[in-house]
Amino acid sequence: MHIMFVGGGTAGHINPAIAVAGYIRDNYPDCKISYIGTKKGMENRLVPLAGYDFYSVDVAGFQRKLTVKNIFRNIDAVRKVFTSSIEARKLLKALKPDIVFGTGGYVCGPVLREAAKMGIKTAVHEANAYPGVTIKMLAPTVDLVMVAMEDALKNLNPKNEPVITGNPIRSSLKSVSKADARKVLNIPQNADVLLSFGGSLGARVINDAMLEVIKQDVDSKEFYIYHATGKNAHKEYMEKLASVGFDPDNGVVNVYEYIDNMDILMAAADLVICRAGAMTVNELQVCGKPAILIPSPYVAENHQFHNAMSLKKNNAAELIEEKDLNGEELYKTVKRLFSDKDKLRSMSEQALKIAIPDADRRIADELLKIIK
Repeated sequence: MHIMFVGGGTAGHINPAIAVAGYIRDNYPDCKISYIGTKKGMENRLVPLAGYDFYSVDVAGFQRKLTVKNIFRNIDAVRKVFTSSIEARKLLKALKPDIVFGTGGYVCGPVLREAAKMGIKTAVHEANAYPGVTIKMLAPTVDLVMVAMEDALKNLNPKNEPVITGNPIRSSLKSVSKADARKVLNIPQNADVLLSFGGSLGARVINDAMLEVIKQDVDSKEFYIYHATGKNAHKEYMEKLASVGFDPDNGVVNVYEYIDNMDILMAAADLVICRAGAMTVNELQVCGKPAILIPSPYVAENHQFHNAMSLKKNNAAELIEEKDLNGEELYKTVKRLFSDKDKLRSMSEQALKIAIPDADRRIADELLKIIK
């Protein structure tokens, strides 16, 4: 049995594939696993690190904004439509997978189209509430469409009955209790704890708004804060904090460049401020964390807004659009939620109610079902 994964470009396309591959490797050790991506994407590094055979095809996406530079890029993308299909067909013939499973990104297009033409079983998984262009195009032709959120089905036209599976998340996030996490951090079990981050590179608007929250809390010490600035902003951010008298050893407010113990901090948190990427939203649900979501307006199809709305309409999160975000309002929202323990408890319960904690198993089961 040979399962071929395909997807790339962003961690949101790669990590779900690696999570499912890990489940299959652990539970079906005789199953061969391979992965097709692009040499320029993150998958080129992450997949081999996870221990899987990696192959690449050269493909490019189309640029929607028409500039002289983008016109030439689009001409090159048209050329690669044909060459990537030839490359994909050669790999499929050589590797002979029983099924090809796509998780998003431009590379899925040529590989899954060629697999379907060759009579190989095909499946895709959409991680967001609003599907990406590639998954929308492939949905009518593949054998199975799986989605993380029910809302995605409104914008897909699958040829067969779709399956709601949830999004696979890091297993470590499910294995740490709040009490144990707080012991590790050496903070009181009854303290209010706020976790905030804007991604590995950081989000300037979240950083700027959190400045006000941090300034207020350093003086009042009402709650513990764990904030990640992101790589691009950390030095400047620490200088801004220093200018208002922030002591990094104050013990209540903790500011990092990057959070490398997310399992501990997520478990310890009572409230989370963050973007609304597919993986983050699913992690919040599985961990039962109330959130203030600030979706990025700069992503394709504005999918983070739709992800955030899927939690908001289930009363599991509050949503602040970036255009409406400022430090004063964010601080008021945090204070309001921390002062209403019943509200936080209800948000946590609602998040858990819509969570699918075993998405990796569900997806693996569906793939094996098609092969058999």
